[in-house]
Amino acid sequence: MTPVRKLVSVDDMSREWWDALYARCCDIIARPGVYADSCRGKILATMFYEPSTRTNFSFQAAAQRLGAGVFGFSDPLGTSASKGETLADTIRMTASYSDTIVIRSPQEGAATAASLYSEVPVINAGDGGHFHPTQTLADLTTIAQKRGGIGDFRIGLCGDLKYGRTVHSLVEAMTMFPGVSFYLISPKELRLPEYILDQMSAQGHEYTESESLVDCIPELDVLYMTRVQRERFHDAAEYRRLKDVYILTKKMLENAKSDMLILHPLPRYGEIARDVDDDMRAVYFEQARYGMLIRMALLLDFMHLPRQAPAPVAGGQGTVECSNPACIAHSEIYLPKLISGSGPDRCGYCDKKPPVQMF
Repeated sequence: MTPVRKLVSVDDMSREWWDALYARCCDIIARPGVYADSCRGKILATMFYEPSTRTNFSFQAAAQRLGAGVFGFSDPLGTSASKGETLADTIRMTASYSDTIVIRSPQEGAATAASLYSEVPVINAGDGGHFHPTQTLADLTTIAQKRGGIGDFRIGLCGDLKYGRTVHSLVEAMTMFPGVSFYLISPKELRLPEYILDQMSAQGHEYTESESLVDCIPELDVLYMTRVQRERFHDAAEYRRLKDVYILTKKMLENAKSDMLILHPLPRYGEIARDVDDDMRAVYFEQARYGMLIRMALLLDFMHLPRQAPAPVAGGQGTVECSNPACIAHSEIYLPKLISGSGPDRCGYCDKKPPVQMF
């Protein structure tokens, strides 16, 4: 198997790679002491241009449990980015000090852009409303541990499916497994993006779109709740109208299967009532721990890879026409033209369709 050198989207994952990564995670769970010094002398860089608790802490804890050092920032105002330094220059500098880079940004496609300029592996810790592949690793690990494997079940994804990067990555990853059918539960304003629906159909997976959690919950083996993300909305009134549309309560679980799993990437803002926390089906705090453990397995892969000069990047100002104002291409105008693997009419950074022909 060819070594994976980046994890910026689910496209970088394969079923074979996942199986190997999960097997290593299971060994870490069984024999943690064996891995205590496995990354001694290695250094992880964490570049968080956007607030984070679980993902940031999880990566730091994972690196330290492997014996690695960690440096980074959680506020770009304290870095040269506040002086106008480009992402490419920041990445080149950071890569010279570290063995792996983790980046989180509110700009969609930032991790893809970072990977173009880094000599060391790059991990996407969330890029705007686009993708969050390591949260997906945490989700898959939780499901596999609790159900004994992944496949042949019905999963409901509820809440903000339009901007929910955790949902986008999870749906794409789930298409690797057989017999998974999807219930997509959201108001029409927050439906799953069209390009992901197209990929689900192309992979032969069934899905049902619904606005009612109550109607869907009896059918589900896994329920994945998400918050409506205030930071992705340009209209505050629209956010206030939609933010409390779904609230999972203990009473609602009376109609759910006794072994249904309840997951949430956290943080939550009222979409899961506190009285659900003590239900045996609620595994979202265990999910956070599994996230650290699978990130340990990932860092074991990446931290030991040799440095490798990135392929030459041909730039040019104004080369990418993209309809998405959150796309990295609008602020980092030197970036080269990229076409998405989702289709030749989509931006290679954020997967959005442009209003005009790209090139």
